[in-house]
Amino acid sequence: MLALEVKERDAKENPDALRARGAVPAVFYGPKEAATSIVIDAQKLEHVWKEAGQTSVVTLEGVGDKKDTLIHDVQFDPVTSKLLHADFYVLEKGKKVKINVPLEFTGVAPAEKAGHIVVKTMHEVEIEVAPAELPHKLTVDLSTLENVGDHVTAADIKLPPSATLIGHASEIVVSVKAFKEEPVEITPAPETIIEGAAPAEGAEGEAAPAAGAVPAEKSEKKAE
Repeated sequence: MLALEVKERDAKENPDALRARGAVPAVFYGPKEAATSIVIDAQKLEHVWKEAGQTSVVTLEGVGDKKDTLIHDVQFDPVTSKLLHADFYVLEKGKKVKINVPLEFTGVAPAEKAGHIVVKTMHEVEIEVAPAELPHKLTVDLSTLENVGDHVTAADIKLPPSATLIGHASEIVVSVKAFKEEPVEITPAPETIIEGAAPAEGAEGEAAPAAGAVPAEKSEKKAE
């Protein structure tokens, strides 16, 4: 379990002033928790964010009772990539939580080695799970995919004991498709026609008289 020490934030304190001294403004809230503004050390929050993401429980300490939370949303500076703000969702004790968990594909598919294509159609699944068993990610083993048509469905994914899959169990997560090489179409080059050029030998029509040539009729008259 990851933990963060937090302090309640004075609403009058400027967020930029907080960031300038190495802190990050944040807020926590939940079904039975009023929205409360807090302040967190920037370095510690960045470290926890890298480890927890949005799928690991983070315990907030320092403001009343300890609160088990999920990082619900974060904002980053588009230039420096530093954390600017964070939202924490407080979990209800004894209640399961619905969450989208990312999938991690492991192993190598024999079908891919044989030249076929492995198509991944899902990259996360929604589950309902007890906070204590909330997985950071769920694994999908590709080594079972040997032939064209082989696939893994959402029902095949191993879940924690308290977890229930939300959605259709028959949804295909990854499958094998046959590799088909597309034929390359060669387009013939367009025929170039030069205006005023004499027709080729054997072509229809008569060739234009050469420059300075005397027509046959006039030649005969001069010979008379």
